[in-house]
Amino acid sequence: MSPELSIAEDRSCTGTSPWRELHDRVMMPNYSPLDMVPARGQGSWLWDDAGTQYLDFAGGIAVSALGHANPELIEVLTRQAGKLWHVSNILTNQPALELARKLTEATFADRVFFANSGSEANEAALKLARRVAQDRYAEDKYEILAFENAFHGRTFFTVSVGGQPKYRQGFGPNPGGISHLPYNDSQAVLEWFEQYGDRACAVILEPCQGEGGVTPATGEFVATLRACCNRHGALLIFDEVQTGMGRSGALYLHEKLGVVPDILTTAKALGCGFPISAALTTDRLAEHLALGTHGSTFGGNPMACAVGGKAIDIINTPELLNNVEQRSRQLVSGLEDMNQHHRIFREVRGIGLLLGCELAEQHAEKARDLMTLCNESGLLTLVAGPHVLRLAPPLNISESEIAEGLKRMEEAVMKFTRLAE
Repeated sequence: MSPELSIAEDRSCTGTSPWRELHDRVMMPNYSPLDMVPARGQGSWLWDDAGTQYLDFAGGIAVSALGHANPELIEVLTRQAGKLWHVSNILTNQPALELARKLTEATFADRVFFANSGSEANEAALKLARRVAQDRYAEDKYEILAFENAFHGRTFFTVSVGGQPKYRQGFGPNPGGISHLPYNDSQAVLEWFEQYGDRACAVILEPCQGEGGVTPATGEFVATLRACCNRHGALLIFDEVQTGMGRSGALYLHEKLGVVPDILTTAKALGCGFPISAALTTDRLAEHLALGTHGSTFGGNPMACAVGGKAIDIINTPELLNNVEQRSRQLVSGLEDMNQHHRIFREVRGIGLLLGCELAEQHAEKARDLMTLCNESGLLTLVAGPHVLRLAPPLNISESEIAEGLKRMEEAVMKFTRLAE
């Protein structure tokens, strides 16, 4: 009997997916996934191993930007898989060069470094910033300014730069030379630079904090950061791992904010589910990442880059970006109408198709409860901390699918409010 058949038979005995039970036996306990176990997807929809259908407003945490099993991505991945899977970094490859060309032609950047995750792209960006400061200025110009509630990855360096202590506690001493200030507080930034500006090598921020509550940066705040960096010889790094690749309605959110960073990091939707990330910068700065100073075994993988090249072709079009804007307005309007009836949210905020629904004070700390009820109503959502329900549907989602998602969410909200009485 095959393992698949025996597992299928187990379900009839327990009523719970045996795949979920297997998770608890064989996986490290750092995750606590939902009980449903996806088996396949198509477009904006997922089906679990029992055949139950779900509308996906989570998108693999803003990763599946073109939905599941996108036929154009399948075609390019399959074609590349028949040609070349991997080469070492002592060789280059055509898909990587083609994707790098597309990224530089579409952005401010001249040069690209490929890696596999947002953490790695941010690691590269931060190392580059310190290297530039060491090469151009002095050994004591290494201070990195970041912001409270930020999330920049899970490597030891990036988790230390991130502004959420829960992620860096319990691992011993953290790397030094990192400061954190309140997000969107320009006065605090000005005061910090007045005191520490000569030691600053970089400022890093998410132009809309994702994990930290889906909080957009103000135009005034990012303009202040740009001016301070210019004045003190520090580099401005935009972490667009979550906001990039069309999520905001522009290819990258900094375009809407009217500020050009020195380094930009991108991942998640760049591969639409196939692992890839990149750090983008200018010729003038890239020269400091000289031969042998950094590397990645799998960065620039031909299969990942082939998918990324097709993804940017699809996403960076007026049709797709306009759909993001239209569906965002539809979703926000529907959420606000829902809130008029149920008074469950204190605020609905975000950019494009990355939205955060902050729960009203009487429902504080219960975002995961609402997420679970949404799942029971056939709608996959996310949280962004204990107070915020996060939505990140595919960028090519349809008007009718947004309407269906709002219907399922209202069903969950009604259950939530009844349970809270």
